[in-house]
Amino acid sequence: MTTPTTTEIVARCQDLFEDLHFTAARKWKEAEEGRKVIGYMPVYVPREIIHAAGMLPLGIMGGGDNLEVIHGDAYYQSYICRIPRSTVELGVTGRLDFVDGMLFPSICDVIRNLSGMWKMMFPHVYSKYFDVPQTYEDEVGGTFYIGEMREFMHDLEELSGKKITDEALRHSVDVYNENRRLVRELYALRAELPWQAPASEAYLVIRAGLVLPVEEHTILLRQYIDAARAETRPIKDNSRIVLTGLFCEQPPLNLIKSLELAGCYVVDDDFMLVSRWLIGDVPLEGDPIENLSKAFLHSSESTAAKYEPNQDEKGQFLVRAVKRTGAEGVIFAAPSFCDPALLDRPMLQNVLKAANIPFIAFKYAENSGQMQPIREQAGTFADSIKLWSAA
Repeated sequence: MTTPTTTEIVARCQDLFEDLHFTAARKWKEAEEGRKVIGYMPVYVPREIIHAAGMLPLGIMGGGDNLEVIHGDAYYQSYICRIPRSTVELGVTGRLDFVDGMLFPSICDVIRNLSGMWKMMFPHVYSKYFDVPQTYEDEVGGTFYIGEMREFMHDLEELSGKKITDEALRHSVDVYNENRRLVRELYALRAELPWQAPASEAYLVIRAGLVLPVEEHTILLRQYIDAARAETRPIKDNSRIVLTGLFCEQPPLNLIKSLELAGCYVVDDDFMLVSRWLIGDVPLEGDPIENLSKAFLHSSESTAAKYEPNQDEKGQFLVRAVKRTGAEGVIFAAPSFCDPALLDRPMLQNVLKAANIPFIAFKYAENSGQMQPIREQAGTFADSIKLWSAA
């Protein structure tokens, strides 16, 4: 069997990215009678439980810039982010008519309200607001989160008519551990050799994991990493930057490409955090639900979307990311009206100032069309970094 090239892999992932009818997930469901698909919104859900139930976790990241929102604008105000409106558009236009359930994780009031909206619009579809702990002690937040996961597991058992065993959960944890290891390996490759694995390509490859079975996506990741390492690509005199604030509503692909054209190597980011929320392997021994709870509490990504119990740690994840990747600056990019990103931004910027790390900031929407101002701003930032470092 011929090993695919990066061009072939990325082309396939681009097709998956642009397919707003989710054909791959539909085919997976139709391939075997009784299969079910559970959609989820950003930022994080324990996909292992869905997988252990024999179901397909389907990441719904809004409609992107190729979807015209008409019906969705009738459900939500114009002064909130676009992701709920475009997600409603996907639902009411039948693009999600094959989905058996939807999860709305705890991230902001908009997503919380969307869970209730979904129940009214689609009363025969399983819908759950998936809450997560705000207290990071095992006896308090851990107990709460274990209860949430067990309740969710019970719901899926009723939906499927099958018991979810500890053995099935451990297998699913093992499968997702492998997938997360390869995602981390791809991020490490980008940090080491960003010209070999551009952010715009890596984004598409990782995003494919939101619509494919995890086993298939793991193979895809390995193929891309191997192909990217094997190819020879030109090295550019770009500035290495960390991109942050994009954890929920995703940017247009052209935004990422515009940053690259402006002279930026994006060596770290917070795209699609569900793919690497847990930063280490989840243990396979013991109670798998308790293990998932402890991993969330003690071994998960730091981000503006997550409660930080230790205020001295606020923003330090960005400083560590800069040091780990050899980045020369940080770009804050947040969706318009994104409360978690925009409220945290001043605090995070103060941390960067104290660490003498340069940064800039702008806002976007998932359907942003005009990229020239962003490209000019990012290009000026990249040039100034080179000037500062030479001074």
